[in-house]
Amino acid sequence: MANWLVTGGAGYIGAHVVAALSEQGEQAVVVDDLSTGERSRANDCVFVEGSILDEDVVRRALRDNDVQGVIHIAAKKQVGESVADPQKYYEQNVIGTLRLLSATVAENVPSFVFSSSAATYGMPEVEVVTEDMAGHPMSPYGTSKLVGEWSARDFAVATGLCVVSLRYFNVAGAARPELGDPGVFNLIPLAFQAIGAGERPRIFGADYPTRDGTCVRDYVHVADIADAHVAALKDLAAGGAEPGSFRAYNVGRGEGASVREVLDMVSGVTGKTFEPDVVGRRPGDPARYVANVDSIRNDLGWSARFDLREMVESAWAGWQHRQNNR
Repeated sequence: MANWLVTGGAGYIGAHVVAALSEQGEQAVVVDDLSTGERSRANDCVFVEGSILDEDVVRRALRDNDVQGVIHIAAKKQVGESVADPQKYYEQNVIGTLRLLSATVAENVPSFVFSSSAATYGMPEVEVVTEDMAGHPMSPYGTSKLVGEWSARDFAVATGLCVVSLRYFNVAGAARPELGDPGVFNLIPLAFQAIGAGERPRIFGADYPTRDGTCVRDYVHVADIADAHVAALKDLAAGGAEPGSFRAYNVGRGEGASVREVLDMVSGVTGKTFEPDVVGRRPGDPARYVANVDSIRNDLGWSARFDLREMVESAWAGWQHRQNNR
C-alpha cells in the first residue's frame, strides 16, 4: 500500500477518487480547505484541513505521510463565476497549482496527476476533439486550467517530475448516493431541480445540425473519471513515463448524447413526464463536442464503463439522498 495525496478529496470528484484508491488497496491523504467539500466524504483516510495556497501545510502533509504521488483536483470550477470574479480563479487554480507543484518537487515526490478540463480547448470547430488541438479557452476558468497544464509541463521539464493531465468532459452520476454532486450547475441536476419545483427543464436551442436539433455532448460517469485518475497514477508509479515527461489525455466516452436525449432519460428514470421549454441558443455553444479517447485507452488501458442511463440513475439516487438529508 502506498500513500497518495489528493487535493480537494472532500469534493464531488475528489471523494470519488479517494473511494477508487481505497478500492484498489491504496491510501489517500486528503488536503481540502472545505470551502465546498464535506469532511464526511473523505471517510477514514488521513485528512488535513488546509489550502493548497499554504505551501507549508502541503509540504508537511507530503513529508509526514511519505506520499508517493499527487492527484491535484482542488479548484474553483464554475465558468460563469470565473467570468464575474477572475481573481478568485487565478489565485486558486493558478497560484495554488504553482505552490502545490513547488511543494511536490521540494519533497521529492516523483508523480503528479492534474485534473484538467475540456474547457482548455475552448470551442474548436470540430466534432471530435483530440489532444493535439491548441487550447483557446473562452473563460477565466478554462484559461486557469490551461495555465495549470503549462505550469506542470514546465516543472516537469525543469525538475524531472512526471505529469499526466486529464482533460475530462461532462461529468455526471455518483458511485454511491451519498457521493452525489451537491452542485446545481449542469444539465442533469438542473433538470432535477426544475421538475422538483414543478417547472420545465430548458433546452437552449433546438435548431442545431444534429440528429434532433439539440446540442450533443460527451457525458462521462464520475466513477469512470475517478478510475482514470487511478490508472494515470499507477502508470506513473510503475515507471510508465520518462522523468520530466508531460502527457495529456481526454477523458470521456467518445460518443455524444443530445440535450433532448438526456432529458428524455431524466424523464424515464424519474417517472416525471414533461415537455422541455425550448429557448434561444446560448452564444458560443457548438453543435457537437465529443472527445477522442484513443490515447488514454491505448496508453493507460482505460475506457469508460458506464452508459447514460447509469449516469442519470445514479445522479437521481444522489439527488434524492441529498433532498432527504437536508
